[in-house]
Amino acid sequence: MTTVYDIPADMFIRQVAEELKKNPQIQPPGWAAFAKTGVHKEMPPENDDWWYVRAAAIFRRIYTDGPVGAQRMRSIYGGNRDRGSAPSHFRKGSGSIARKVFQQLEAAGYVSHANEGRVVTAAGRSFLDNVANGLKPQAAQNAPGLLKY
Repeated sequence: MTTVYDIPADMFIRQVAEELKKNPQIQPPGWAAFAKTGVHKEMPPENDDWWYVRAAAIFRRIYTDGPVGAQRMRSIYGGNRDRGSAPSHFRKGSGSIARKVFQQLEAAGYVSHANEGRVVTAAGRSFLDNVANGLKPQAAQNAPGLLKY
């Protein structure tokens, strides 16, 4: 069985985002069209479907690194803030986005809340592994040396 670890992240996240669009519990909040993803950004994302892409990336990160919490997600999605002529400083990303995505993934039944943070449920693991299994032929065609079984 092909798992999340066997598929390149960019290809996998794009496909999971498309699948999450079909789920009615994963919807961007009203403020998502205007929000920046952190104080280190100047503008909101240009991609109209950025919420689904971020949800897919967070979902993959919970699968690979879990259990994780909102603070770790803030650090992962942070960046350097441009302070003009002063040296740049690292700033964490938006915690609200991470929390809302966690809550939506929990409502969909893909993630559960543990003592240490969020972990992927059996349904979530099955969902991600099925997406990875569907991408296996495409990944093998794009990177023939990547999948050797």
